[in-house]
Amino acid sequence: MSTEPLRFDTKIAVLLREDLEPWQRLNVTAFLVSGLGTQVPEVIGEPYEDADGVGYLPMFRQPVLVFQGTKETLGAAHARVLSRALPRAVFTGDLFTTGNDRDNRAAVRAVPTAELDLVGLSVYGPRNAVDKVLKGARMHP
Repeated sequence: MSTEPLRFDTKIAVLLREDLEPWQRLNVTAFLVSGLGTQVPEVIGEPYEDADGVGYLPMFRQPVLVFQGTKETLGAAHARVLSRALPRAVFTGDLFTTGNDRDNRAAVRAVPTAELDLVGLSVYGPRNAVDKVLKGARMHP
């Protein structure tokens, strides 16, 4: 087994609107990355096991990088991710007021693409393509 660190030619990234409350940032990030694991199975690694043989669920095989930006930065990133057809998930401000999955989907479905009140976006793809999508965003502190 190699001890060399794994380097990935892909990137998992989350872009959050900079004016979110701390609890919202955590909630939005968790929701956004959950979609990637269901639709892009190669991002999921092997299950974990501790020294006593207790098993744990598999997680992403690579880091999730979290960025932030203005509402305008998020809008531009959304347009770029759509033009590149990369796997993505969105979280809109309306989702903070719904209480269940059905209402979440209905809230997104009710708004035209260009009018979505985006507060978060996740994306997966080749590093250079994801970097282009995130142009203008900065790493979350």
